[in-house]
Amino acid sequence: MTLPVPEELLSRLQALVAYDAASPLIFSSGLFLFLFVAFLTLYGLFRRAPHARTLYVILFSLYFYYKSSGLYFLLLIFAATSDFLIARGIFYTWKRSTKRWLVALSVAVNLGMLGYFKYTNFLVEIANGLFGQGFLQFQNIFLPVGISFFVFQSMSYTIDIYRGQLRPLDRWLDYLFYLSFFPQLVAGPIVRARDFIPQIRQNSIVITREMFGTGLFLILTGLFKKAVISDFISLNFVDRIFDEPLLYTGFECLLGIYGYALQIYCDFSGYSDMAIGIALLLGFRFPKNFDAPYKSATITEFWRRWHISLSSWLRDYLYIPLGGNRKSGIRTAANLFLTMLLGGLWHGAALRFLLWGALHGTALILHKAWMALIPTAKARGAEMKPGWRILGILMTFNLVCFGWLMFRAESMQTVRLMLHQIFHSFHAELIPQVLAGYTSVLLLIAAGYLLHLLPGKADFRARHMVIRTPLPVQVLMLATLIWCVMQLKSSDIQPFIYFQF
Repeated sequence: MTLPVPEELLSRLQALVAYDAASPLIFSSGLFLFLFVAFLTLYGLFRRAPHARTLYVILFSLYFYYKSSGLYFLLLIFAATSDFLIARGIFYTWKRSTKRWLVALSVAVNLGMLGYFKYTNFLVEIANGLFGQGFLQFQNIFLPVGISFFVFQSMSYTIDIYRGQLRPLDRWLDYLFYLSFFPQLVAGPIVRARDFIPQIRQNSIVITREMFGTGLFLILTGLFKKAVISDFISLNFVDRIFDEPLLYTGFECLLGIYGYALQIYCDFSGYSDMAIGIALLLGFRFPKNFDAPYKSATITEFWRRWHISLSSWLRDYLYIPLGGNRKSGIRTAANLFLTMLLGGLWHGAALRFLLWGALHGTALILHKAWMALIPTAKARGAEMKPGWRILGILMTFNLVCFGWLMFRAESMQTVRLMLHQIFHSFHAELIPQVLAGYTSVLLLIAAGYLLHLLPGKADFRARHMVIRTPLPVQVLMLATLIWCVMQLKSSDIQPFIYFQF
């Protein structure tokens, strides 16, 4: 027997826990940029006062998260408290069995939170499909923003302490600082505890000219990727095609997939750029999260360049503990496939995400087998001859784009419709009309890919030009950018794609 929950009560509860989530402080909003400048001004007063600085940043970070997830900021505090205490227990107990039980408890608590909020509805849907609609009438009403990111970060802390690679923090506030640090809180990069915690312990924050200039450059490029490229092609092209694929030719659907590949890269790498840049302005260094992934000539290279913090996390905390490549070839393939399958599930509780993970897992297995079969085969494009590298880039890019089709579509029905249009209703004779009708969008997509494919030296030179610019000019550049973003974002704010993960 189940007790129905009145819809009015349910809606009020949802409004309470997710209060103000409709207006999150996202990096590309004028409000955030204004508040961040105000925050940065006061932050300078605490450069040589570590305890006051820690508390000041924590308060801003919790407010930042509250604006995205309402009262679920308490969940973040709970996660920080739980793993802070468990980690100290792991470190100070001498019994190996107790250490194992404690690290297992940490993983269970973290994955339990993630499983409840992210996968409850998916499991209920499966159960109702197997045993009949109405078998389970429970539904999770809200997904806290970025829970996948801070859960993985927190697990890395307790696991590293269990492995003897890290000493636990003595102060709970320091750990809360690490877990709630707002630049990477809701969409990464996933910052390892052993990389970040030593930076918390510095008594005085020193922001060099190189750090300030690099931070400013990354914020500028990140905002350009997000606010100019990603949002424009999303609103004016990609969303329309994926919403109603049967209204468009196969050529338009294919362009829509290529457009989404650029959109998700500019959206996610733009966020990472801004997160790394903001952290640098505060005196902290984050690891690189993207390295021109569409230059990859193999699928193995792609995963060394795309979402580096996640792929390295999955490698170190899942693939290697499963046995990595230390076992037989079949066992290695199984470990690789399972790792990518769970990586797909990490992104979302839906069949299409599992298929996306399975696609990449299969591609990685086949590439590993190819390299074992052909001794001259290379894992990276830089090691290939130009002709083979170009061919490899084209093949890898189109494989990745096929995966993005499943990633972006709202359902597998949308995937089928898009593929049907591409293979059965391409209408090549309409290509000139399509190009003429979407001139501005397609020119922006072409410009985005061109900038992406520029040599690394171009990025290096642009970055150092900003670093060498006098401070007053840098401040003027930032102020001008804030004004421009406020003008661009006067209407609806487009959330970052990875907020849903």
